[in-house]
Amino acid sequence: DRKDKDSKEDDRLDTLERKQLHDAAAYIRGLAQLRGRNAEWAERAVREAVSLSADEAAAQRVVDLIAPDVPALLRAVDGRAVVAAGASRTLRTAQASVVELEPDWRYRLLAVLTEPSVALILMMIGIYGLIFEFSTPGMVLPGVAGAICLLLALFALQMLPINYAGLALIALGIGCMVAEAFLPSFGALGLGGIVAFALGAVMLIDTDIPGFGVPLWMIGTLSLAAAALSFGVSAAAVRARRQPAVIADTRVVGNAGRVIDDGWAEVQGERWRVRSAAPLQTGQAVRVTGRQGLVLDVEPVDSLAADASPTRPPPPSPTSPTSPQGDRP
Repeated sequence: DRKDKDSKEDDRLDTLERKQLHDAAAYIRGLAQLRGRNAEWAERAVREAVSLSADEAAAQRVVDLIAPDVPALLRAVDGRAVVAAGASRTLRTAQASVVELEPDWRYRLLAVLTEPSVALILMMIGIYGLIFEFSTPGMVLPGVAGAICLLLALFALQMLPINYAGLALIALGIGCMVAEAFLPSFGALGLGGIVAFALGAVMLIDTDIPGFGVPLWMIGTLSLAAAALSFGVSAAAVRARRQPAVIADTRVVGNAGRVIDDGWAEVQGERWRVRSAAPLQTGQAVRVTGRQGLVLDVEPVDSLAADASPTRPPPPSPTSPTSPQGDRP
């Protein structure tokens, strides 16, 4: 029956999985035989994923003994002979002192980074830092800080059990909140982004371990902060759009420029779309006579100079009385 059961189990696995299963079973059987443990149960633990309680494990020789704490364990194993590095050694642990090794600053720092709430905050700072850098190039600091925080967040998330659906919802929510600042959605994109971000933050850490998820107060705080930032940027953009133009027409009208392309001219170092009643050529000097929105009315400077020049008198006639030929007989 056991062989039939193993053959049926092997039929459900491919060649690589069968090889890995047999190798793990042989390895655990060898260890159990070396330590005098129950080799049959050890192989079943690999093949069938069975488990035992502490008392059952002691009864079936899966473990040697049960101890309630470390001092009791040291007293229980005192005098036992073990084989280490090919030599038999006798344990003298009854009077041994227990030395606790605390993690150093590096492991404590990594433990802080891999805390779910810290990982979520780092990811938010990193994404918003890159958004600010891309929207206003040259600030440098938001881009550098955002890249560092985003890499730390990716490291932390790699060490945590991630629900990729939650991560995708967070990315969608941030994208919607960013798009709210550029698209006239009247708050629909921002509200949808906040809801998607909150749901994704709840689903981000995929584990049932108590206290290992992101607390709800942290999700609510980040959602409110993201909503305030999103709607604040949108409100600032609306206020800036409603303000009157800072540059008046009088600062442009009357200035000289030069045609740089068909329908375009450069006036005071700025590129403007222009229109003229007279034909314009590339490189021709023009003067601004008016402005309609973002279009300037211009006219060629050469024609203005020609109109303003005085009229020259006609040359004297050969038959004029003042000419020298008039005195001849």
